[in-house]
Amino acid sequence: MVASRRPKAECPKGFKDYFGQDLKRRRQVLTQIAEIFELHGFAALETPAVETVAALGKFLPDSDRPNEGVFAWEDDDQWLALRYDLTAPLSRVAAQFRNELPMPYRRYAMGPVWRNEKPGPGRFRQFYQCDADTVGSASPAADAELCILASHVLIRLLTPTGFASEAIRIRINSRKILDGALEAAGILDPENRAASASQRLAVLRAMDKLDRLGREAVRQLLGAGRKDESGDYTTGAELLHDQCEIILATLAAGELEQARTLRNLRDIVGTSETGLAGVSELEQIMELVDVDKDASAHCTIDPSVVRGLGYYTGPVIEAELGGPEAGPTLGSVAGGGRYDDLVHRFTGQKVPATGLSIGVDRLLEAMKARSTADRGCGPVLVTVMDSARLPRYQEMVTELRQAGICSELFLGNAKNFGRQLKYADKRESPLAVIEGSEEREAGIVQIKDLERGHRIAESASYDEWKSQPAQFSVKRDNLAPEIKRLLAER
Repeated sequence: MVASRRPKAECPKGFKDYFGQDLKRRRQVLTQIAEIFELHGFAALETPAVETVAALGKFLPDSDRPNEGVFAWEDDDQWLALRYDLTAPLSRVAAQFRNELPMPYRRYAMGPVWRNEKPGPGRFRQFYQCDADTVGSASPAADAELCILASHVLIRLLTPTGFASEAIRIRINSRKILDGALEAAGILDPENRAASASQRLAVLRAMDKLDRLGREAVRQLLGAGRKDESGDYTTGAELLHDQCEIILATLAAGELEQARTLRNLRDIVGTSETGLAGVSELEQIMELVDVDKDASAHCTIDPSVVRGLGYYTGPVIEAELGGPEAGPTLGSVAGGGRYDDLVHRFTGQKVPATGLSIGVDRLLEAMKARSTADRGCGPVLVTVMDSARLPRYQEMVTELRQAGICSELFLGNAKNFGRQLKYADKRESPLAVIEGSEEREAGIVQIKDLERGHRIAESASYDEWKSQPAQFSVKRDNLAPEIKRLLAER
């Protein structure tokens, strides 16, 4: 009989395990985001992780791959798939319950989504999203609120972790303005949008690369094409010189102050009704955003923002960390915009909608990389010096928990005290409680400040080490209040 082969203990490619502190941080972040969403009047919605492929439809973020990129299977002659975002399920809900929901319907949702795409560094097949959407309103005020919402979320989450306020950038554009610029350049015929579709797609993709590749590389991609440093060649959009200049002028408009940007964009789109409508909407959005001074400081018009090439129909938003005043750009952590065509698939009626999606995993990584306060967020550890007196140690843990202090009793082999402290390190415990026979007789306990000990060991001189002891005694009866005081000072 052939012995069965043991399975390899590893995660599938593109997936990741999350452990205690990471999950705790995520829960805290989700709670904070939910509080802000609810403050803005959005109601919670939870939809299944599985939708029919028909309901998901051909609205994946990459319009070149409709109905690809999902984890799908057939069940009872019906194709099902894991949701790839939280917007497609919302569109289905808005159509299914349109006679019961208040309109406009304002909802937020949180949860994992799945993409059956090739994984890469920082690119996973399962990740968390937080969305806030308004369905049933065409008002620019709904779009302005998303800009304000993004600002409030990022300010609340990031500034306590050491990010400078200037690092938060909310970049705003409109697909209508982009269409107007394409009309002005003779690339888009508003009466026949299907014509030159591949060329328009190439132009938009080139524009979307401005931040990453720079102006000259975009010029090459708008023209004949570009060879990168590795030797790979990307075919260009084959625009004529005058057409290229119109597109580049559109991108350059974002480098000006707001009033001049709007004037220049109006000049660029010329007589395009779509383009002029986009400029007018953007002007209204910025006027509303400016009312909120906290948000206004972070919001700017940027005509290089493209997003979802076949998805958005009006204003689009990109929230990123970094910028000229704050150092290198750390990438997009949120985005969204207006999508007025999704609910139409179910009802045959045009229903305006706009939404914002926050990439929680990327946001957490940025916060974790910058934060200096992560260490010491585990439980207070009550060590065991005498296994015969476990009830006494359990009594300490009970007192701490009754005082609202996260704590635990060491449950491993108590014979090796050094092992207990190593365990506390792995648990990121801020403090350890120690009571041996001498302490018990004296009516005291020792508190070892593990966080301070690490800090002193890394940088303090001998004199500083002596003046800031990482271990000290307190009265046994005063254990919980003293622990609470020490934690509150952090």
